[in-house]
Amino acid sequence: MKFVAAFLFCCLSTLALAHHGWSEYDQEKPLTETGTIREYGYENPHGFVKLDVKGKVRLVILAPPSRMEARGLPKDALKAGNTVTVVGYQNRKHAEEMRAERITFEGKTVELR
Repeated sequence: MKFVAAFLFCCLSTLALAHHGWSEYDQEKPLTETGTIREYGYENPHGFVKLDVKGKVRLVILAPPSRMEARGLPKDALKAGNTVTVVGYQNRKHAEEMRAERITFEGKTVELR
C-alpha cells in the first residue's frame, strides 16, 4: 500500500510541475493580436492556436476545453484558416507565446478566464 501511495504521489507531482503558472505572463502589458489560425489543439490541460500575425506565428494558450465549450467557443470555431482576434498577455521568456484572456471569432467575443 505504501508503494502505491508513493507511486501516485510521484505521478501527481510530475503533472503539477508540467503545468506552468500564470506568473510567466506579463499582465502589465495586454496585447491584442488578429491573425489566421494555422494550427489548433482543443485538448487538456489547455487548448491552443498557432496564429499567423503578419507572417509571424504566435502560440496562443487558451482555456481548458470544458471552459471553452461552456462559454461558447466550440471546437469548430478554431479551424485552420479562420481569422480570430485574441486579447491576452505575452510570456515573459518566450516572446512568441501569449495567454489569451478573450477571443473573438465571427463577431462573437468569448471570455476565457
